[in-house]
Amino acid sequence: MPMVLLNCDKDIPERQKHVYLKAPEESTKEYLPIANVATIPGSLSERGCAFCGAKLVIGGAVKDAIQMIHGPVGCSYDTWHTKRYPSDNGHIPLKYVWSTDMKETHIVFGGEKRLEKSIHEAFDAMPELKSMFLYTTCPTALIGDDVRAVAKKVMQDRPDVDIFTVECPGFSGVSQSKGHHVLNIGWVDEKVGGVEPEITSPYTINLIGDYNIQGDSTLLEQYWKKLGIQVISHFTGNASYDALRGMHRAQLNVVNCARSAGYIANELKKRYGIPRLDIDTWGFSYMAEGIRKVCAFFGIEERGEALIAEEEAKWKPQLDWYKERLKGKKMAIWTGGPRLWHWTKSVEDDMGVEVVAMSSKFGHEEDFEKVVARGREGTYYLDDANELEFFEIIDLVNPDIIFTGPRVGELVKKLHIPYINGHAYHNGPYMGFEGFVNMARDIYNATQCPVHKLASIDIREPSTALLEEAI
Repeated sequence: MPMVLLNCDKDIPERQKHVYLKAPEESTKEYLPIANVATIPGSLSERGCAFCGAKLVIGGAVKDAIQMIHGPVGCSYDTWHTKRYPSDNGHIPLKYVWSTDMKETHIVFGGEKRLEKSIHEAFDAMPELKSMFLYTTCPTALIGDDVRAVAKKVMQDRPDVDIFTVECPGFSGVSQSKGHHVLNIGWVDEKVGGVEPEITSPYTINLIGDYNIQGDSTLLEQYWKKLGIQVISHFTGNASYDALRGMHRAQLNVVNCARSAGYIANELKKRYGIPRLDIDTWGFSYMAEGIRKVCAFFGIEERGEALIAEEEAKWKPQLDWYKERLKGKKMAIWTGGPRLWHWTKSVEDDMGVEVVAMSSKFGHEEDFEKVVARGREGTYYLDDANELEFFEIIDLVNPDIIFTGPRVGELVKKLHIPYINGHAYHNGPYMGFEGFVNMARDIYNATQCPVHKLASIDIREPSTALLEEAI
């Protein structure tokens, strides 16, 4: 039976439908973990909420917009500074977040007046910022505050500002994926087409689903410039508010994270006829393939081959050095959705690392179809894995390193297993040729560091043999 009921799930047998062990000669259409459904009662979910998907993943990366969260201050704090979104205007997304700081009194009597006051205070405090993302949260949605009416009134009072409302409280979806969808569609409906960008190249693209984590977008931008391709807008890494309003003028939508931003690419194709091209930007083989796809679309294949040759000559010797030392290391990936299928084949082919277990927090079944097709036999695939499943899977596969977020990472450290921040990286960027060398370096440093073995040694033990072995 390819679907696995783990020992820890014996009291929640429904979880068997969410855990798959890949076996030889099986159809991925017949055997896929159920995904994008409500968490089973009694199972502790690691998923983020829908509000988190909108603010933390997408809106929070925009470099020149105030991020106003209408709700308790905790909703702002928990979605601030956990993603490393640098920007070229002084790293505004890293430094600031705004909240109406709703208290019990405001919930009882309504928070619209407090919201209006908070918006004016924010614009007064940051006069150089003329745009705002305004989010509802669970309590303010439940009491029915009309945030659109408040935003409209403020824009009438301040004609030089623009406010985009995102009505996506945490409870509105089964995971943060709902927030991705709401923000994507809302942006196309309300803002795209509002600005005409200056066109400086015969080749123009939107780079969609890239959030400039530790400089990913900045690194990829170098490639497009060398190729003579103008990026109209990054959705949304290091992006300006007005650049995102000009997305309708691109000739091609290049999609990286399909789960968080494939929706807007599809809508731009429907409404403006802009083709969609999906690429992978992690790994030498995938990055080269992505460059070739984009260049083939514009008929500039020679430029693409020249760029690939230049980058590989510069970085492949370093990657090969790490590959020789990482070959056979076992890796588990406990992240969001698409990175499972972005990373699994690239780390195996380009680094020699074996991926032995993967869990998705918000992936859909199409994401699992991709990752299972790319993954190796004997690998576990889980949807919405809980903490007990995490521990059991670790015992089954014995990974040398785990890619996950800081929350699960704290548990990993207690098990004396090295982990790397799969959401915000350790020492990125990780995309592109240079970025993948950075990833390999972080894996090498983590797996070679003796501190995890040392931490597991009882210092009260009189023998020093274990200590010497660890060192």
